[in-house]
Amino acid sequence: MGHYAKLNAENIVVFVTVSRNEDDERELEISTQTGDTYRRTSYNTYGGVHKLGGTPFRKNYAGIGYTYDTVRNAFIAPKPFASWVLNEATCLWGAPVARPDTGEWQWDEATLSWVAL
Repeated sequence: MGHYAKLNAENIVVFVTVSRNEDDERELEISTQTGDTYRRTSYNTYGGVHKLGGTPFRKNYAGIGYTYDTVRNAFIAPKPFASWVLNEATCLWGAPVARPDTGEWQWDEATLSWVAL
């Protein structure tokens, strides 16, 4: 099975669908048939790692609201907080301060710190 993300004019994912094939030819075929732009995405890829040991594809599985970055050839989630920074290797957002290793924490954007729950 292949997963394909439909993009709007700003390269924002508006829809993700499943198809019988998983290859670049199918990506082109869907785009040609519909007149829309589709990009293949891997359900098993997160942070540039394929969870089943396969080859990672486009850094992250696409979700509605994600951006397809043509330069990085990656799907990037919406930025969760203004202070967070994009990790170029994983294309995941991270807090400017490391989260403590133990306990449950929530990010506080006003103080730019982790707050214990």
